[in-house]
Amino acid sequence: MSSSTTRSVVSFGAYILDCLVAPVSRIPDGQGGELVDEIALSPAGPAGGTALVLAKLGVKVRSAGCVGTDASGTLLMSLLEEAGADVANMRRIDGATTSASVLPIRPDGSRPALHVIGANTALKDAVPWDAIREADHLHLGGPEFLGPEEATRVLSFARAHGATTSVDSLAASSPEGFALFADALPLVDYLLPNDEQALGWTGADSVAEATRRLYARGAAAVIVTAGADPTTIVDASGERTAPVFDVDVVDTSGCGDSFSAGFLAAVLQHGASPDEAAVIGAATAAHVASGLGTSHGRYTFASVTDFAASAARKKEAVAHAGS
Repeated sequence: MSSSTTRSVVSFGAYILDCLVAPVSRIPDGQGGELVDEIALSPAGPAGGTALVLAKLGVKVRSAGCVGTDASGTLLMSLLEEAGADVANMRRIDGATTSASVLPIRPDGSRPALHVIGANTALKDAVPWDAIREADHLHLGGPEFLGPEEATRVLSFARAHGATTSVDSLAASSPEGFALFADALPLVDYLLPNDEQALGWTGADSVAEATRRLYARGAAAVIVTAGADPTTIVDASGERTAPVFDVDVVDTSGCGDSFSAGFLAAVLQHGASPDEAAVIGAATAAHVASGLGTSHGRYTFASVTDFAASAARKKEAVAHAGS
């Protein structure tokens, strides 16, 4: 990777306030209660979580999305600002509820979700055109909230003003979910879904085939995460995989958004190749997965990079010792 270059990013789309409870082995019956170890609040969502982690990694990021005028909206913006994100382009919607999720985290790190869409339904009227015009990169998190025509318009505007683009989505893992933004893929430099989405969107039998099919729809690069399995990358250089890291998982929520942030920070700020950036994305996600919520952890881009390099050396040493 090359030396650091300051690049400005607009992270526009779905912003969510997560309320995480851990560990939760069962939901008490009736009016029963249960003691837990921790309850945490964190910015989340494919735009919100990514903005948060980008800021923690030292990237100049502008948050752009919609929240209500309620206490949840105030808290969400405060947490983003505390991490270093610029919240001047966040729109507060009178009478709307801030989008939020309650996540009971199981002991293995998985979780069901209780969710309210709230103010994210107003995104079509909150496109930050001036901020996008000035940005080096647009990360569109949740294009399905805009619909195919508006998502295409926003990404086209970014491209016309010299910005690169990335997309992550909350759309259902089905062809119908994919149809909400599929027409915009030729305007996307980095498409960042997970394996469940890629398989559901394309109907493919394998992650590799799903990634190839998404690439064929026009995105310049498709990077598909798969939890503890390697990340699959397809772009003009071909198809390959990138490793992930073994960690003691506390909570898997926010891992996709933190992967996107690590990937984008590496590409935009440090000139990494997609292969190098996927490793940094996985290392960032590993840091987040070791605690509760997307906001978990104290780290910098340098410390994440050092972690990835150290893990690679240990793996190589083990392989060498066994040969």
